[in-house]
Formats: sequence, C-alpha cells, structure tokens
Amino acid sequence: MPRSLLRASLASASVLSLALAAPPANAQQASQPTSPAPVANSTVLPEIMVHAPSPIDHHRHHHATASKRGSNVARTRGKPRETPAAPAVVEAAPAPLQGALPIVADQFATVTAVTNEEIRRSGAQTLGDLLNDKPGITGSSFAPGASSRPIIRGLDVNRVGIVENGIGSNGASDLGEDHFVPIDPLTTNQVEVIRGPATLRYGSNAIGGVVSAVNNRIPDALPCNPITPAQTWGYAVKAPPSGNGGYCGSFESRMGYSSIDNGREGAVLLDAATSNFAIHADGFGRKTDDYGVPNSPYRFEPGHPFNGTQANTGTRSYGGSVGGSYFFDGGFIGAAIQQNNNLYRIPGEEGEELGTRIDARQTKFTAKGEYRPDAAAIDTIRFWAGVTDYKHHEIGLADAGDPLSDGIRQTFTNKEQEGRVEVQFAPVNLRFAAMTSALGVQASHQELTAPSPDDIGSPLNGLWDPNSNTRIAGYSFNEFAFNNTTRAQIAGRIEHVNLKGSMPAFIPDVFDINTNPGDIGPSLSRNLSFTPASGSVGLIHDLPYGLVASITGQYTERAPKPAELFSRGGHDATTTFDIGNPNLKIESARSIEIGLRRATGPFRFEITGYATKFNGFIYRNLTGNKCEDGVCDADPTLELNQAVYAQRNAYFRGAEFQFQYDVMPLWAGQFGVEGQYDIVRATFDDGSNVPRIPPQRLGGGVYYRDANWLARINLLHAFAQNNVSGVETTTPGYNRLKAELSYTTKLAKNDWWGAQEMRVGIVGDNLLNEDIRNAVSYNKDQVLLPGMGVRLFANVKY
Repeated sequence: MPRSLLRASLASASVLSLALAAPPANAQQASQPTSPAPVANSTVLPEIMVHAPSPIDHHRHHHATASKRGSNVARTRGKPRETPAAPAVVEAAPAPLQGALPIVADQFATVTAVTNEEIRRSGAQTLGDLLNDKPGITGSSFAPGASSRPIIRGLDVNRVGIVENGIGSNGASDLGEDHFVPIDPLTTNQVEVIRGPATLRYGSNAIGGVVSAVNNRIPDALPCNPITPAQTWGYAVKAPPSGNGGYCGSFESRMGYSSIDNGREGAVLLDAATSNFAIHADGFGRKTDDYGVPNSPYRFEPGHPFNGTQANTGTRSYGGSVGGSYFFDGGFIGAAIQQNNNLYRIPGEEGEELGTRIDARQTKFTAKGEYRPDAAAIDTIRFWAGVTDYKHHEIGLADAGDPLSDGIRQTFTNKEQEGRVEVQFAPVNLRFAAMTSALGVQASHQELTAPSPDDIGSPLNGLWDPNSNTRIAGYSFNEFAFNNTTRAQIAGRIEHVNLKGSMPAFIPDVFDINTNPGDIGPSLSRNLSFTPASGSVGLIHDLPYGLVASITGQYTERAPKPAELFSRGGHDATTTFDIGNPNLKIESARSIEIGLRRATGPFRFEITGYATKFNGFIYRNLTGNKCEDGVCDADPTLELNQAVYAQRNAYFRGAEFQFQYDVMPLWAGQFGVEGQYDIVRATFDDGSNVPRIPPQRLGGGVYYRDANWLARINLLHAFAQNNVSGVETTTPGYNRLKAELSYTTKLAKNDWWGAQEMRVGIVGDNLLNEDIRNAVSYNKDQVLLPGMGVRLFANVKY
C-alpha cells in the first residue's frame, strides 16, 4: 500500500468517524453492542475492559473460564438514581472447571490469553518464561529466570511491545538481551499477547505483537460492595457486610518454592474500598541460587547444594506498589506508584569468569481514568499516563582473578514519559452497518544513557552517547457490524518521530559487517526525524457450530530505534561490540493473517496462518569478528563479539495450532486431551536465513479437571534448528516433559477477614532431565536451561 494512499485512507476514516459521531434520526433503531444481562431495577452499561486488545468496546466472547474484569457495580448515566427499595444482587455463577484453554474468538487476529489461574500455577519468574511454551511464542532466556523477553513469531525487542495496564514497561529490555523486563508475574493477574490491528493502539514498534500485563495496581472497579443503599451515588450495589461500617476489603498471599534453584518467592496483595474510593497495595520478593542442570543429582531438600549447576545464575528481586482510584457517576480516575528492584547474574563463559551481574531498579508513576458522559455522540473517554525512572549497573571484574578490580563496568539509564488519550464514539446506524469509532492520540519522550568507566578518556564513552527520542501519534479505529455474524474493521496510525544523538561525522564508502569502529569518523550531534504510517483492514465472521473465521491485512512502518542508529561501543554484559548504522531507513512490513477458532463446547481450538514481507528489515548481525579497545578484526583472542546493525528485505511465514478436547466425563469433571504445533520460517531475499529464529515445536498431553482438581501431563518436543545464519550455530532438539497437580477450594467465610479461597499444587518440569538449549538465545552454546525440578505453591485469598 503506497504511503500517500495510506495517509489519505487514514484521514478519510478519521473525518468519517467525526462526521458520523452524532446519532442519526433513527438512532433508536441503530445496532448496539451486546451487553451483559441487566440487574434488577437498573440500567447497565456494556462491560468495559480498558486493557482489551481492541479500543472498540464490544462484548468479548471468552470461554467460560477466561478471566473477565468487569466491575461489580452497575453504573448509570446522568443524575444519581433513586435509592432502590432493595439493593440489586447479581447471583454468582457456578465455579468453572479449571484449566480450560482460553480462546479469544471475537478478535480480528490471534490473541493468546494467560489467565490468573494459569499464572499462579506456572511460577514463571519472567514474562518470557511464562509465555515460552505458547504456540508462536518463545522467551529470549539470556539469563534464565531473570532476563527473558517474549519473542513472537521470530520477532523480538524493537518489534514486540510490552505494556502494563496500558502503559509501556519502559525499562531497558529492548536495548539488550541481558536486561530484565520490570514486570513480575507474582503481581500480575492476566497476560494477553495481542497481534494484528489492535497493536496500532500502542505504537509502530509492535509489528510482532504486544504483550499486555494486567493487575489491579490502579483499581478500575470497586473490589467489593462497601456502599450502603443510601450512598449509591448512581450505583446499584449489594449491602455491605454487617458490622464493617461501610468498609470492605480482600487480602491475598502468593507463595512458592522450587527445588531446582532453591527458589523462594512470596507476594501479598491488599484491595479495599470505602464509599467511592478503592485502594490497592502489594509487595513481592523472590530469591534463587544457581540452578541445577541435567545430570546433576536431583534433590528436594531445601538448601541442598547441587553438584552440577549453571554457574552465575542466582537472582534476587523485590518491589511493590500503592495505588487508588476515585469512582464517580460515569467513570473513575486513579493513580499508582510502584518500585521494582532486581539483582541477577549473567551466565556464560565471560559472565562466570568475571562474575558479571546486573543491579537494576525502576520507579514508576502511572495514572489512568475513564469517563462516560451523558452525551449523545461520545460513549467513553479514556486516558493512560506514565513517568518512569530506570537505572541499572552492570557489575563485574575488570581483570579475571583480581577481586580488587570488581566494580561498575557500565550503567544504563532510561527516563521516559508517556501518555495516551482515547475517545470512543457512540454507535452510528449507517443503514448497511452499525459503525463504532475510536480516535486516540499518543505521545512519549525518552532519554537514554549508557556510560562506561572503562571507556573514560577514549573516543568511545560507553555503548552510545546520551540520546533522546520524542514520538507523537494519532490513530483511528472504525468497526462496522453488518449483522449479528459479520464485522469489519479499518484502522490506521500515523506518527512523527524525532531522534537526537551522536552519530559518526563520516563513514566508509562501504558500511558492511567488516567495518571497524576505528574507520568511522568522530561523533557528530545529529537530529533525525521519521514519519511512519500504518494501516489495517480486517473481517471476522461467525460460522455454524460455534466457529469464528477471521482475515486481516496490515501495512506497518516503524522508525529505527536509538540503539540501532547510535550504538558504537562495548556492551559488557552481552560481551558484544555493537555498531549502529546511521543509514537506516524506515522499516515497512506487509502482512496477512487467516484464522479459525472455536471457543466453546467440548472441542476448543485455534488455527492460524500468517505471512509478512519486510522491506528494509533491521537486524543485529553477529559478524564473527572480535573487538577490543575500539578495534575489530578476526582475532579470536579479543574480548567482544562484533555486532553490526544492518537492513535487508526479509520474508516471514508460519502457522500455529492449539486445541483441547474434553473426551469424556469422569468423576466430578472431565478427562481430555490437548495439543499444539507452531512453525516460523524467515529468510532474506537471497534465500539465506534470518538469525535467531525459533524451531518448530509439537506437543500434547492429557488432563483431568473439575471445579477443585486439575491434573495434567504434557510433552513438548522442539525440533532441531538447522536453519541458521552467518556464524550462528545449529541447535539440537529436545523433549520437555511437564506434569502438574493442583487443588482449589472455596472456603466458608465466617467473618469479614475469613479465608475465601485456597489453591495449592505441585509442578514438575523437565522431568526427563534433558539438555535444553534455546535456539534464539545469544548464549545458547554456553548456557543450559534448568534440569529436572519440582515447584510447590500455595495461594490464599481472604
């Protein structure tokens, strides 16, 4: 799609949505979004999910066990409602069966959902570990258990966005594989991996997808029912528990122990409400020793030292958050402040020899809100905002064997501000379809530094000189409901990017993988600007037997990131000498995805096929040369591996499939089978392979599930990855056997603070004790993933 046509289409869509925002004369006949069943004596708005993949607020058809985060109060527009004779009560649904595959069927592209229940059972320490076995997703696992970023369909860092409650994680995980993602699963309630048109909501740097983590750090619903009928203020609620004076609350503890690394973890979460206020507080901590690797003696006793370990892999992290929200007639506004601290070690030959470790901290302020005015044209106004202060030190020995040389080798800082405002208009009857539109604007500013004491006095003072980038964007989503079974979407985004930093004053005539840093001229301050534009169209159609089919086409552009342009120095933790490319242009991608899903019934499945053609694909290429003191050549004795950012056309294609089938009733629940398969193939125009592409995988297993018990055993086979690029080595296949048993029970609540629910379980991982190397990890040849281990966990809600 030509960029001029794309911009014209985007402008036309935005004008159309504004012109038609006012309701037509026959507005009462316009189609309305499906809404939940109303409670007695009240008017109920459609369920709002501010973190949902699509900004269009339509009812999402999850499987019955998928997590839903709607409010437990019913809101009305306009003036406060008269006090009802009796408070409205919504009957609690029966306890769902555990472990059901959460298929999100009504989106225009595949959405991978990880529910709260699954996160609690998983015990993953990073988002990459949590999502690693999902079809089409792997983790980078540079430092297993500490630094593992999700890789989606072979795309990582600058093409995968990570957000928490709608705001970017804003650490430094996209600047180096050794950097952690400052979102801990211990305090996360749900994770969604969003692909397709909905990613345009978050930025052009999300061609691969967006990983959206959700928690209650800014409450978007009252967690309980503290308001008496005389204080409804436009809400229909249950009467408060007797004797609590209008206050109510809940408390949750999350605990776990893992044998493979003597890992201990724990978190506490508190939610409370009074009148129109809700507050949330949480704190978490975890500590692990060096983890065991295959062929080491398996021991279950706490604190038992392993004879065989992956050296330099211990971790320690802790943090917490305090936040609150005020609810008013038609909306809410809330804010939170959170802290994340992490100290972890970097495995591998260099990391072990020098004792390399990263000491990181992030302080973050976030705010969000929603308002549904009593207006004919506007349905909802939403905003998200965040301010981040991030810093980490990369620490280690300057000289191996000299403990006195231990100190800071490099420091990364990221100061970032981000905000987004979104307006959703009321549905409009176009005669041929009901149209719902949303317009949004997004802006961000980022300042990065990466100084290194080792480079003081040299022309290279760290990985890059201080640099900054500013982005401002507008986007539009227009959704058309032709009837009860067919919907279409037209979406677009245009943004302007300014980057300021130091770049070479001149470069050699040929800038290739053999270019030496010393051949590049002295740095010169440069200002660069790019204006990427993106658009998408999609169609979704309900078929018989609960099937849903979808097709989406996208054209996406992204500007180069600072690391890709400005790098010109050593990165100690990754043992690389990175060389940015000042000649990089806008990267564009044309993609298509076709999917078929079934979210209900005994047989639930999802199958997806996709293809993406990149024009000017930007990648980080290990050349095979080595570097030290600003000089790079083929000398294998030099310390750092040369990595040059380059740009070539590339073609990605692949497929994903997962299913779950309840074979037969058994005892009080269901016995069933499940399976999955995924493959991605990525090549350049000349047929050579794109680096670091995950292998194809095939897996399956059996399960039993009921309202209390979940038992599962699953085997995932990863095939050998022989389609490698340049100096990259092949990776052998492996079999990963996992088994789990958990029990959940609802407890009788005797008083306000009595325990309400308890979940306990045991999980065994890599039960065949196989050597597992991650094909996408830069240090795969030096680092094995953990061997056979057992994890115990317990979660209690009060």
